[in-house]
Amino acid sequence: MIVRWGISTLPSVLQELGVERPLLVASERWREQHLPFEPAARWTEVPSSRVADAAARAGDAAVALGGGSAIDLAKAVSAEAAVPVVSIPTTYAGAEWTPFFGIRDPDRRMTGGGAGAHLAGVVYEPLFTLDLPRAETVGTAMNALAHCAEALYVEGHNAEADLHALTGARLIATHLPRVVEKPSDLDQRTRLLQGAMHAGMALGGSMLALGHAMAQALGGRYGIPHGALNAICLAPALRFNREVAPEAYARLGAALGSDAEERVRELARLGGFERLRDLGVPDGELGAVAEAVVQRAGAKANPRAATPSQVEELLRSVW
Repeated sequence: MIVRWGISTLPSVLQELGVERPLLVASERWREQHLPFEPAARWTEVPSSRVADAAARAGDAAVALGGGSAIDLAKAVSAEAAVPVVSIPTTYAGAEWTPFFGIRDPDRRMTGGGAGAHLAGVVYEPLFTLDLPRAETVGTAMNALAHCAEALYVEGHNAEADLHALTGARLIATHLPRVVEKPSDLDQRTRLLQGAMHAGMALGGSMLALGHAMAQALGGRYGIPHGALNAICLAPALRFNREVAPEAYARLGAALGSDAEERVRELARLGGFERLRDLGVPDGELGAVAEAVVQRAGAKANPRAATPSQVEELLRSVW
């Protein structure tokens, strides 16, 4: 995949891929953003479950400008229309590194998902992250950190992905607090985005595990932002896996500069993320959520199998 830094490199990326008539997938928020190319068509309903309608306008590529929702929609278009996708991430979520995608309606409820996106390029522009609010900054960075953590112990983990995971974890743990303290510091934003890039590369070279499975099941059911849920669900997942993956836990802790679970909780609190109840998750449905969690691919790739009752206990520990 082609990776470039700076929005000025976008035309050369498109040229290198032979793209002349791309669809731009970007929410209304980015409608007025100047880009150094003229798309053949635009799609601003993000998220959207009207994938076929968007794919009909795809031309010869899909260019995504935005966070995980925009990139996931562009990936769905890519799979539907069999065209390449080029991502311009405006958050730290890392969706640009995996061919899998979720499909949500405008109310953010999960309506489906799939795989098969044709990943072709990523252009990172730190300037596009400068006005990212604190909650989205911390939430999407914690999503990236979860990619790092899980890459170290998930089924099929490997040395190359481990290297990206540890690099990403160090950068995120160092620079996320500094970005929260000084949101307009472009250098700190750049370093945090570099950490998210390495986290995405770790994800692309491995898989997701139990923490993500919990976040996905909750988010799909209640329409809650994925980053906020990862911020809360990662710590109990780390605690659950510690005894079967002690080396990975220790390596993550060394990268974070502290006990891994403790440091994850500290970083999550920067965004105000501590309890599922604060996000509107009802206590009475945790058992049903747990049943859904264990069916997800991330739970099945976890180094320690979890039963529905064990997952419910983990969820209740952060409810």
